[in-house]
Amino acid sequence: MCQLLGMNCNTPTDIGFSFTGFRRRGGDTDHHADGFGIAFFERNEHGKTGLRLFHDDKPSHLSPVADLINSYPIKAINVIAHIRKATYGTNSLANTHPFVREVWGEQWVFAHNGQMTDSFIRQSQRLHANGNAEHYTPVGDTDSELAFCYLLNRLKSTFKSRPSDEALFAFLTAQCRYLSANGLFNCLISNGKWQLAYAGSLLFYLTRKAPFGEAVLSDGEMSVNFSDVTTQRDKVTILVTIPLTDNEKWQQIAVDECLIFVDGDVVFRDASSKKTYMSIEDGIALARSVGASV
Repeated sequence: MCQLLGMNCNTPTDIGFSFTGFRRRGGDTDHHADGFGIAFFERNEHGKTGLRLFHDDKPSHLSPVADLINSYPIKAINVIAHIRKATYGTNSLANTHPFVREVWGEQWVFAHNGQMTDSFIRQSQRLHANGNAEHYTPVGDTDSELAFCYLLNRLKSTFKSRPSDEALFAFLTAQCRYLSANGLFNCLISNGKWQLAYAGSLLFYLTRKAPFGEAVLSDGEMSVNFSDVTTQRDKVTILVTIPLTDNEKWQQIAVDECLIFVDGDVVFRDASSKKTYMSIEDGIALARSVGASV
């Protein structure tokens, strides 16, 4: 199963600790060896946000690009990273997540974990082949990019101008649930200000804030005492497919639950009145059953 990693925080933060453990899942502690990508939203001293994007079609565990990221700490307010296990589409840079598109003058970043159904893929491909896909079309040939373009095309056709945050969240939640009904669908989306997380099966998050303590990676012999590298006002939320540390209490996002984080806090949440949760073992088994993992 592909792996997702996200970060949303209230102050520019280095994701190096989490990324050090995460990258090992690309060909070392796990077998997802078909490339990786990471997107950083950085904010300058004038409050302007820009995007820095890295892709490599090599395993993240062995990637010189991943080495660069670890050796050149980038402080960002939103981060989305993805390790790919290719199931639909060739192993290439064009098919490496995260994908980026412009929406109302903003750069939206998207990464997907799962597998869309054959019928969804065929229908989407026919629309693009016939020139009926409205505005957004895929560059590569993954089911994930088809899903992203589908979501954005529905967004553009529904709203002629940017809606309120509440209306946008309701719309994105409905579209994520539609996509989940047409495949296995977990995703992270960010426009630099907020980060959306939708769980079709497995997704966890952890918010670090004062009083800070020690964290120990599950995928490597590395630990850090965050009280030594933070201030009392810092708040950092990490999102990941499977928890990165063993000694911290991660919160699982319920199946079909959608959340939006701003400054490390949950600002919107939509879930069933009767929440259900999938075990990690069952989530991996589900992914294998639809061809998203072997």
